[in-house]
Amino acid sequence: MGAKKPTLMRSLGRFVGEIGKAVRGPTKQSAEVSRTTESETRETDQGTVTLRRTTVEEIEVVKPTERS
Repeated sequence: MGAKKPTLMRSLGRFVGEIGKAVRGPTKQSAEVSRTTESETRETDQGTVTLRRTTVEEIEVVKPTERS
C-alpha cells in the first residue's frame, strides 16, 4: 500500500515554511562573477600533455559587525 497523498493544507504549510526558512537563514556572502578556462595541448617526448588554467573571479561582501 502506498503512502497517503499530502493534503492541500499540509503542502501549503510546507511551502510557507520553506519560504520562511529561506528568509531567516544565512545568505551567501560571495558570488562567482566569471570563470575562464584556458586549455593547451602539446606533444612531448613522453606523450601528449594538456595544460589547463582556470581563473575564477568572485565578489565577497563582508558586513561590519554590530557593536553592543
